[in-house]
Amino acid sequence: MSGSSRPVPGRRPDGEHEVKGLAFRDEGAGAGEDEEEAGTPPPPPAPASRVGWRKLTLLPVVLIAVLLATWLWYRQADLDALTRNALGNGQVTKALWQHVQLTVISTFFVLIIAIPLGILLTRRMFRKATPFAMAFANMGQATPAIGLLALLVIWLGIGRRAALIGIIAYAVLPVLSNTIAGLKANDPTLLEAARGIGMSPLGVLVRVELPLAVPLILAGVRTALVLNVGTATLATFGGGGGLGVLITTGITSQRMPVLVLGSVLTVALALLVDWLASLAELLLRPRGLEVGT
Repeated sequence: MSGSSRPVPGRRPDGEHEVKGLAFRDEGAGAGEDEEEAGTPPPPPAPASRVGWRKLTLLPVVLIAVLLATWLWYRQADLDALTRNALGNGQVTKALWQHVQLTVISTFFVLIIAIPLGILLTRRMFRKATPFAMAFANMGQATPAIGLLALLVIWLGIGRRAALIGIIAYAVLPVLSNTIAGLKANDPTLLEAARGIGMSPLGVLVRVELPLAVPLILAGVRTALVLNVGTATLATFGGGGGLGVLITTGITSQRMPVLVLGSVLTVALALLVDWLASLAELLLRPRGLEVGT
């Protein structure tokens, strides 16, 4: 029957030939038929989410469980008049809010001091000043926090200002050192290519250098945040308030509920701040710098 696709007896398919009784097939033969049978190529896989559900839920669930257990223990504890006076009348909420304020304000000043200074110290005109600036920042963190705070109180008097300056001096180093390290780690060939296409020095800094240095800078900011939460507990010795008031009150008066509540809230706040900073670190990291992209 005409038009039949039945193979002719004794005839090999296209692309096949015989050499000394062995059949061979040319490479690429039938590729067109295979592509037609395969149809259109599968769509590219969707990009993986930067933040998984475990990252979003694990630590908050643990913190909620710890705080709930602490609250239940506090509710059934036998409280005397001194403990009720230390924890009543909104004292816990006031101390927690003061602690958050100390952390946020000190971190803000750390960022506006350390990041611009780190950028400045990586410019050619100011590179010679880098060892002096790093030595000064190292002095701020090498000095015991309580000793530094005591010196600031003697100089500035009791109040929040002395506490904030002490916290800022203690947390500048990680952000400053990571900013300098991140900018110095950039590939010089990329910077030369950016200059070669006509970018200004400011354009190279904003569009090439800083995006490439973002992961290291954010790691330094995360470290500074956790340091600020911990150091802010010492602000009570300078009249700065915070959760350190509950801790020192619990120690001096030997009241375990006050000490436990102040300590648990401090630890929970530090873990929460670290969790939020880790999310920001993932979300703000340029996609081109992610492994496997």
